[in-house]
Amino acid sequence: MRTVDPAKHQARRRHILGAAATLFAKKGYERTTTAELCKAAGMSAGALFHYFPNKRAIFLAVLEDDGDGKAECLARARAADDPCQALLDLVDFLAAPAAEPLVPQLVMEAMVQAYRDADIEALLSRGNAEERATIEALLAKAAAAGRIDPGLEPGPTATWVLALIASLYTSAATTPDFDPAEQLSTLRLILRRFLRAQARPGDASPASACGAD
Repeated sequence: MRTVDPAKHQARRRHILGAAATLFAKKGYERTTTAELCKAAGMSAGALFHYFPNKRAIFLAVLEDDGDGKAECLARARAADDPCQALLDLVDFLAAPAAEPLVPQLVMEAMVQAYRDADIEALLSRGNAEERATIEALLAKAAAAGRIDPGLEPGPTATWVLALIASLYTSAATTPDFDPAEQLSTLRLILRRFLRAQARPGDASPASACGAD
């Protein structure tokens, strides 16, 4: 029996996913053929399907890929001592891929396919729920510490934070002259001012507030 090298197997899978992600972003899931996937990955159909049973499985694996370490980032944010800095760092992390080539188009394609495929919709919903829960927890901690406006409810506020991040991706995918990298600092400034707690006599100095400029 032939022995499988786990490291080589994983590296080959990641190679396939990288090639597939580029095609799905450029052409869309429906218009990408198995032949094109094989050509991009540099392997036969038999070899490709040794790693994935079909095109749909490859697309799901692309969406599930945590090569950027999101799970670790979310865990680190939840364990952070400073909820404000952790929130801003998490926003930076979630927004940064919008500036990478093809990522916004891939995100848009995933959203389109989610309307047609319950498994894709569930996958995206699960990822969004994890992000939302972490942001809500950080907002609650920051409010309890007097670092942000206590009148901001964590749930609705997290919805708006995620909506602002999502707008970078949709704008990058639909507006040719939109540069997400140039807008990251603006997004951060908007959030800081939105979350800013009003200073009152006896409160901590403004410099300690999450919304301090």
